[in-house]
Amino acid sequence: MNTPLVELSKYAQAEVNLQLEAEEKITLMREMIRIRRFEEASLKYYNADKMGGFLHLYIGQESIAVGTVSLCGENDHIITAYRDHGHALAVGMGMNECMAELFGKATGCSKGKGGSMHFFAPDKNYWGGHGIVAGQTPLGIGLAYGIKYKGLTGASLCFLGDGAVNQGAFHESLNLAELWDLPVIYIIENNGYSMGTSQKRSSAFKGSLAQRGEAYGIAWESAKGHDIYEVRAKTKAALDRAHRENRPTILELATYRYQGHSVADANAKKYRTPEEIVHHKDNFDPLNVWKNQLMQENVLDEDTYRKIDSEAKAEARQAAEFAEQSPYPEISEITDDVYFEVDKKTNAGSQGRHFFHD
Repeated sequence: MNTPLVELSKYAQAEVNLQLEAEEKITLMREMIRIRRFEEASLKYYNADKMGGFLHLYIGQESIAVGTVSLCGENDHIITAYRDHGHALAVGMGMNECMAELFGKATGCSKGKGGSMHFFAPDKNYWGGHGIVAGQTPLGIGLAYGIKYKGLTGASLCFLGDGAVNQGAFHESLNLAELWDLPVIYIIENNGYSMGTSQKRSSAFKGSLAQRGEAYGIAWESAKGHDIYEVRAKTKAALDRAHRENRPTILELATYRYQGHSVADANAKKYRTPEEIVHHKDNFDPLNVWKNQLMQENVLDEDTYRKIDSEAKAEARQAAEFAEQSPYPEISEITDDVYFEVDKKTNAGSQGRHFFHD
């Protein structure tokens, strides 16, 4: 990999980062590489017609999912949009269950019924994966409301793209988050393009998209998403606000996706120049930046990096083999996992009273 041209992070001296042990820094590197290799394997098999539906890849944004999730505790919850693979792996979901879901297999995390946009792991406080633009933002404050209602010290980290900030549901969510003092952190992963429309053409703004929080009295901050030290420092401040004050935050992280909006995006190199993409890869690739940082700190060497990379590639390859060999869901299960009450055979479920009333 090329040595990045960007300077080393000044946020290395932030208290939250000074607390990191060398092995923890290596773990952050390992998790970012795992996401990258999983996504590359996914692209390969999607192009080989092994998967159906859409595929929104997280390549280029790995430092955001890994950096934010690395700070989460037992009462912190994650919810995101359709570009959800990176967050899923960051919270600890296995490559096998994630890849199998992409293949539409019964061994997938959503039993093959959700596909790329609907990864879930409630046991890991991970609530998806949502295909409706900004549809996860009201759910994000719902999680925050539950945390506050139960008297827990926690937060809801609700991820969204730069295109979602223009949806009404997001603004309604901001209003309630401020009105009710909810511990929610809205994390805008701003990769510059709402599908194929540049931010300047799609959003009215001055300094940043997060600045819109001022209209609601919500604290906001922006950061460089390729710098995992900065991501952690800014996220820690937002988590402290949520944990100590039950207060919301909007955190905008500048990032860049190397692939199209989805794999079906045929114009990815038309609304962006090839030179622009190369510029970001050469200068702001999160894997390169973190690798360079750790080598400067004498925490990582080239042999260790190659070993981690080789292991991640092998894991992704084995996950694809697992997915190919797994069975498809049974047709008889098509109506399962729709309504909890029905699946659990409760009174309400058997009578349908909670769905329809005379």
